[in-house]
Amino acid sequence: MSELVSTRIRNTAGKLGLPHLAETIREYTRRADEGKMGYLAFLDLVLSEELAVRDDRRFRQGLRLSKLPHHKTLDEYDFSFQPELDPRKVKDLATLSFVEGKANAALLGPPGVGKTHIAVALAVAAYRAGYSIYFTSLDDMVRNLKAAESAGRLTNKLGTYLRPGVLVVDEVGYQPLERAEANLVFQVISKRYEKGSIILTSNKTFSEWGQVFGDEVLATAILDRLLHHCEVISINGPSYRLKNRLQAIERENDVA
Repeated sequence: MSELVSTRIRNTAGKLGLPHLAETIREYTRRADEGKMGYLAFLDLVLSEELAVRDDRRFRQGLRLSKLPHHKTLDEYDFSFQPELDPRKVKDLATLSFVEGKANAALLGPPGVGKTHIAVALAVAAYRAGYSIYFTSLDDMVRNLKAAESAGRLTNKLGTYLRPGVLVVDEVGYQPLERAEANLVFQVISKRYEKGSIILTSNKTFSEWGQVFGDEVLATAILDRLLHHCEVISINGPSYRLKNRLQAIERENDVA
């Protein structure tokens, strides 16, 4: 391919919004020469590669907009460190049948056992399967809803938490709520009931949610809707964060 033609293709690809083609046209032609491709096969190669790059770019952009704190998968979760946790239960959730049925999943246990890791991994799997997702801590959600309510924009802000096919609510129970705050949470839970899935993590048992939400009646109403269609997994093992910190301390002592 002449330099003039190569330059013209790169410029045209840039104008068409195909930056990957502009950067890799020489690689494409090399593969075409080596494979002795015909015109249609070469065109199929270029279009397939461009579509794959565009899909990957859209996937990564969607994950950024979802507010996920990281993009870890279940393959990165160390089930051997939590021997009381049955991996089959978690992998059953990863089939996303609960998402398809607009049901919920609750991950309970003390801090550091990997609840958020699993919740994020399920959300990433859901996004790969074509579901919209959004991640928030309970504290951030309440704070944002309170600010919107004060500004007269509560209905609009509720949409942030109602639109996604899967809403991840992290750290339920780390901070007790006032009754007005708990009522905002109830609005989200009740409006999503049987319309979209919630994945939540909590360091509290459900029997302690009355203290979390500052009102036993309101907590019962929230749990009634949340647990009607819900898969619950309890993780009661040691903390990954403590394990990693202890290992770091041991390495420091070895060096010293």
